[in-house]
Amino acid sequence: MAISPPYPPQPGVPAGHALRHPHWWQRRWVRYGALITLLVLSGLVILALVREQTGTEGFLVGLGLAVFPVPLLIAAFRWLDRVEPGPWRNLVFSFAWGACAAALIAIVANSFATRWIATATADPSSADTLGATVIAPVVEESAKAAAVLLVFLFRRRDFTGIVDGVVIAGVTATGFAFTENILYLGTAFGTDRLSGGSGLTSVTAATFFVRVVMSPFAHPLFTVLTGIGFGVAALSAERQHVRRALIPFAGLLLAMGMHSVWNSSSDFGEYGFFAVYAAFMVPAFGLLTWLVVWTRQRELRTVRTELPAYTTAGWLGTAEPYVLGSMRARRLAREYARHHWGKAAGRSVAEYEAYATSLAFLRHRGRRGRAGADFVVRERELLHELWRRREIARPSLAYAARTTSPIPAPPPWPAHGYGYAVPPAQPYAPPVPDPTYDYNPYRS
Repeated sequence: MAISPPYPPQPGVPAGHALRHPHWWQRRWVRYGALITLLVLSGLVILALVREQTGTEGFLVGLGLAVFPVPLLIAAFRWLDRVEPGPWRNLVFSFAWGACAAALIAIVANSFATRWIATATADPSSADTLGATVIAPVVEESAKAAAVLLVFLFRRRDFTGIVDGVVIAGVTATGFAFTENILYLGTAFGTDRLSGGSGLTSVTAATFFVRVVMSPFAHPLFTVLTGIGFGVAALSAERQHVRRALIPFAGLLLAMGMHSVWNSSSDFGEYGFFAVYAAFMVPAFGLLTWLVVWTRQRELRTVRTELPAYTTAGWLGTAEPYVLGSMRARRLAREYARHHWGKAAGRSVAEYEAYATSLAFLRHRGRRGRAGADFVVRERELLHELWRRREIARPSLAYAARTTSPIPAPPPWPAHGYGYAVPPAQPYAPPVPDPTYDYNPYRS
């Protein structure tokens, strides 16, 4: 059995800085418990508020109709995240925050602000307009952005670029739209019950068509702008403090502006909604879709460019950078493992692909001078995870390479020259030592 090479020891603790046990409020289980409690309480309160406004029957009808776009939107964002899939717990948290905490903040703050403006101006009509076009965009986008900020701060390893920001923001907004649609559709159903409306002429059908059929992507589209801002900040060097603060804020302002324009569409005349939809929302949706798909392809190119350094050192097989840089080849490798060794082997290959992708992104950041202080430790962790899964992953990836490219050409990239030495693996022969090549993770 091949044994991986030893790693240099981790840096010791400087004198006078002995390790101290965290306070009780700093422990992970305490933070998790507080967060779960907050989300559960928010969910119970929002459930009671929506049910109070729609009635039990209206709530059930709204819930049944509002759930339609959710699987499609979640699947779309998960597809974007397939190159380096983030953990499901981040998506669950984001959806729960949008559906519970952000929705509760929005309902309470919007109602309070609109009521206060109506009392102060003695003009309920203008208060409703101001609330929809100014107050609601600011409150709702800020509440949704809080989820992106929390993941950015406390799950930094899972938040490495634009796609991660788009996915977290989009899933958060999907949860928010889900709760909001329950409220609107349930209220519309109650209106139909009082007026006797039914069929295609009912308020419920019209609300369903506008919110679920025509614009299920509206809230995700707004909040994705905030996510892109945080994604750009994640790609910035840690020393660029001003840029890392201003770009997410600029994305949040753009999200508020787009949200305000969308809410103002009903004030632009009889066909104002359709005019804003065709001239503003559809082009913006197309542009952002192109951006995230282009970013996804760029991530695959990064994998193909960065991993050959580990191939020559012996950590990866010769064809693995090619396979890991192709979504089709990666899928074939997982299917091969599942077919020959079962579902557990398929999961192991999927994990191998994810760890290798994270390793490529880590090296890319380091080569551009954006590596964090934990570069060496993180690289060691990722290589260790790859080494543990190589028995199953390498035959599967080799099969995928033969299937998609029968005669893969050897990669032209050198094993060194990026400013990062790659520790050799056994039993593969290490590269010829280069006297100018030292292991310095902070050289750009």
